[in-house]
Amino acid sequence: MDIRIYVGADIAAESIQIDWFNKDNQQSQQVTLAQHKRDYARLVRQLTRQVTPEQIQVVMEATGTYWMAFAEYLHQAGLFVSVLNPTQAKHFAQARLQRTKTDRADAYLLREYGRVMEPDAWVPPPPICQQLQQYLNRRDDLILMHNAERNRLHALKHNPHALPDLLKPLQTHIASLKQQIKTLEQAIQSLLLNQHDWAEAVRRLRTVKGLGYLTIARILTSTHAFARCSTPEEAAAFAGLAPHVRQSGKWKGKSTIGGGGHAALRQALYMAALSAARFNPRLHAFYTQLLQRGKLEKVALCAVARKLLHLAWALVVKQRDFDPSWGSQSQLAA
Repeated sequence: MDIRIYVGADIAAESIQIDWFNKDNQQSQQVTLAQHKRDYARLVRQLTRQVTPEQIQVVMEATGTYWMAFAEYLHQAGLFVSVLNPTQAKHFAQARLQRTKTDRADAYLLREYGRVMEPDAWVPPPPICQQLQQYLNRRDDLILMHNAERNRLHALKHNPHALPDLLKPLQTHIASLKQQIKTLEQAIQSLLLNQHDWAEAVRRLRTVKGLGYLTIARILTSTHAFARCSTPEEAAAFAGLAPHVRQSGKWKGKSTIGGGGHAALRQALYMAALSAARFNPRLHAFYTQLLQRGKLEKVALCAVARKLLHLAWALVVKQRDFDPSWGSQSQLAA
């Protein structure tokens, strides 16, 4: 990369705080934009008067959905766009002992992250990713509402003075939520089976017993069909399924997983592991071996979940169908 201008963008719902630094003339500037395409265009014109678009790196955080329109506009304009996980920016601020938390300070921090860390370029995912993600997000919201309403109903039923005019609407609402969840799940399945950029990846993943449509949708949207993960180990770390070794000198702590990573992906894979450990012959053998070695059931299921993710990575990235003969001792001993 021949980056000449580093730009940090702290994005809010109505505005964007910009901080840029031109390393040719050592000048920096801060401006505030409105969340509107005319302001996006004004910024691009201002920057491209100094250098070519590909020599400009803009770094922002993926917080909510406010960043998406700005990132897509800059990408289409030919700028080098990097989108960070907010945790990356947080840890960078801690490493620099920065405690000030303002829009200007955050924009400067993101600019410096780009200059020092040289993050990779962001590439917009295909339309199927956005469609599936919206369905999955809405399903997650409905499940939370359904569980909360079911808990309220349970509490009311154990109240000897519960009012009937409260019970019936609550039961009706729960039934409505269940139907909405079912409708969304059918929409996700239908969308996966249509023709789209990830159709071949979906077909390959469907050859694995234990991976249902919801799990496949979660894997593909979370990892962008593994574009975010160059190795299966990176995929496991991304999902929070990689063991954390704790050791210092002669002291050796207990290895754990979790405490980070993509929680929704990890949960989906764990639920898939419950099925795969029973019905996938190879993974059932792997699961049984772990139990025989004294591993706890939950630990063994997490290992199966990690194995499922490794397998999904291989099928999608290597463009192969699942081989039922897979699973020799050397392959299973991960």
